Amino acid sequence: MQLNRLVAFHKTMGDPTRIRIVYLLSKGPLHGQAIAGKLGLTPPTITHHLHKLRDINLVYTRREKNTVYYYLNEKIILHQAVTLEKIISQKEELEEMEQDYAYRKKVLDAFIQTDGKLKSIPAQRKKKLIIFEHMVKGLKKGVKYEEKEINEYIKNFHDDFATIRREFITNQYMYRENGIYEVNPPEMWAKIE
Repeated sequence: MQLNRLVAFHKTMGDPTRIRIVYLLSKGPLHGQAIAGKLGLTPPTITHHLHKLRDINLVYTRREKNTVYYYLNEKIILHQAVTLEKIISQKEELEEMEQDYAYRKKVLDAFIQTDGKLKSIPAQRKKKLIIFEHMVKGLKKGVKYEEKEINEYIKNFHDDFATIRREFITNQYMYRENGIYEVNPPEMWAKIE
């Protein structure tokens, strides 16, 4: 429904005469004869365009004695601008998410073999964090692990369990106290930028 109204609004505003009428009404209310005179068009032509603008609630009328004045409904223009901005920003966010997903997949494909083991620990911090995040997602939140269990888990990915375990702590993926490890909430994890 919202999309239909947005399309109707822009279809109606796709006419140069209607844009000129909206411009004139932005300066203040006018009656049909005054609009026709300022634009050099016949009153029936202006009436036709004003009806189209009323159909999308862009103009409204007020009668003063025998004269009908047309007013611009500025709220509609602002609403349509905000709606269009939301659509554009959602599209940009979606594109960013798609690019991020593609980059993460590329990194995982480059550093993780088909058997799930790491080929090597990436040197670049961003890639390293993507790999560690992937590894930590296999651990259960709220479960307390002994150091021996964490070492065995990491060995499924790479033999250098001590370095990776240390990275888990340094990058806030896990919390360690008295040799017991627990996964932190994702909000605490190091940010990939």
